[in-house]
Amino acid sequence: MKAIVCTRYGTAQGLQLTELDRPSPRDDQVLIRIHATTVTSGDVVLRQLKLPLRLVFSLFFGLGKNAVLGHELAGEVEAVGAKVERFGAGDPVFASTGNRGGAYAEYICLPEDGMLARKPENMSYAQAAAVPDGANTALHLLRSRGVERGDEVLIYGASGSVGTYALQLACYYGAHVTGVCSTANLELVRSLGAEQVIDYTQEDFTRRGRTYDLIFDAVGKITASHCKGSLKEDGAYLSVKSPTREKSENLVFLKELIEAGKIRAVIDRCYPLEEMAAAHSYVEKGHKRGNVVINVVPDRDPTLRYQDQG
Repeated sequence: MKAIVCTRYGTAQGLQLTELDRPSPRDDQVLIRIHATTVTSGDVVLRQLKLPLRLVFSLFFGLGKNAVLGHELAGEVEAVGAKVERFGAGDPVFASTGNRGGAYAEYICLPEDGMLARKPENMSYAQAAAVPDGANTALHLLRSRGVERGDEVLIYGASGSVGTYALQLACYYGAHVTGVCSTANLELVRSLGAEQVIDYTQEDFTRRGRTYDLIFDAVGKITASHCKGSLKEDGAYLSVKSPTREKSENLVFLKELIEAGKIRAVIDRCYPLEEMAAAHSYVEKGHKRGNVVINVVPDRDPTLRYQDQG
């Protein structure tokens, strides 16, 4: 099978297309033919790892030299292990691989009880691949705080992957949302439900004199101390840098919201698998809108390749 391996840490040029053996599922696993995956900011960080973190990830997660990165995907079940009951060949699914990576390839084996669910019926594979990581992170963190109807919520970095989902989920829970983003993304953030938008290139939200029940840093670029004066007395600060948990029931819940039209994926660009290095270089610049998707199976509509498919 075709796969992208990280032949060396550092620049995106270390990502090389190669041929690997197709995996076979164990009794409790499903074999998935991957149609689409993504390039996340986390993937870029892993590619750039320096010692000693490089050794830690190599030891515990097998992400050493020649590792296959990629942490979210959508595809079709090709085969199942003898003990698998919830999935069958032909099922369209979306999934997160967790810390193990492996989605930059044509095939992957994942456990039936992992972060795996049937794909939303109203999403393409490219759109569904962009859900498991960012949406789950946003959902987990918002639930950890307990967002309530009427809460005043500020999302910092509202146009990124986690930010676009956090914004939509906060609106779903009935919050009044203010989105902070760059000039180019103001209209996108409004379209996702933000009642107010702040252009961080023109204004520091902490100088407005307004306080919030929740400030959600969706890009990991501000600190709790920086936000302290903008929080209500019982307000909370959340950061994308906080640890999150992956649960298959979260994917099922997100699937239901997507099929009900409550949230959607925002896709900035799509690249073919062969252009993985270019996709990483783009994400590395730090200006992507929503998600960057890799079409492992060629997209039937090439006109959508570099357009927002949200």
